[in-house]
Amino acid sequence: MFTQLRTLFRQVMHEGTDGGAVDTPAINLAMASLLCEVANADRTIDPREETAKIHLLVNLLEIDRDQAKSLLSRAMQQSNQSVSLYEFTTKLRSLEPEQRYQLIKAMWQVAYADNILDPHEEAVIRQVAELIYVDHSEFIRAKLSVQKQLNQN
Repeated sequence: MFTQLRTLFRQVMHEGTDGGAVDTPAINLAMASLLCEVANADRTIDPREETAKIHLLVNLLEIDRDQAKSLLSRAMQQSNQSVSLYEFTTKLRSLEPEQRYQLIKAMWQVAYADNILDPHEEAVIRQVAELIYVDHSEFIRAKLSVQKQLNQN
């Protein structure tokens, strides 16, 4: 799965509008911010969710742990200052359907990192899925895929 997500982010970083110019830092920050939004939705800080966010960013963006922590620090500030998810999701709407699915799946991984799915976490993922045009069936497929992975471990 991480290979697919890594491919997704490589494509996002190398494709774009404006003659191929892509604002990679903004995309990276949007992704990290969405992971923070999911983790903070239940209003508790769980070390397992924090570890999951770092692990996902290291693998997705091919950065080291220190860079992931720095990115998450900026993302947390941005997340705390934001009034909606829209500012993060607008940067990600141009993704291919499979890429958007992989993003939602990564968000489910953060939500399930503490082995408890809070309704607020699910609500955030649902809202992001709607804002980036992920069909409800794909939203459910991503959730079930992550649940299946958890049951196998």
